[in-house]
Amino acid sequence: QVQLVESGGGLVQPGGSLRLSCAASGSIFSIKTMGWYRQAPGKQREMVAFVTSSNNTRYAENQEGRFAISRDTAKNTVYLQMNSLKAEDTAVYYCNAITSLRATLNTYWGQGTQVTVSS
Repeated sequence: QVQLVESGGGLVQPGGSLRLSCAASGSIFSIKTMGWYRQAPGKQREMVAFVTSSNNTRYAENQEGRFAISRDTAKNTVYLQMNSLKAEDTAVYYCNAITSLRATLNTYWGQGTQVTVSS
């Protein structure tokens, strides 16, 4: 089992920045990837970015280089730095972890943190 706790959401003006954090606990040795997804009202959940255990990263195509994901292995924490935020970035952001144990993949989710971009 892996537990994920997000923090760092809030209200920010357009053009502003936020940094989200996701702290993992439990069977962290089994984590293969950690990442961020988001879900806006009335829309499907979509991938924002993820980082693998070998520190490879991947981003959604529509971010235009505004977001950066990083991983602090010592703290078992993943960060999402979001810059030049737009109103359309408003969503609940969810931390995600995929584990591999005995050839079985499992997916874990955090409780979500609200990001609202508005003037």
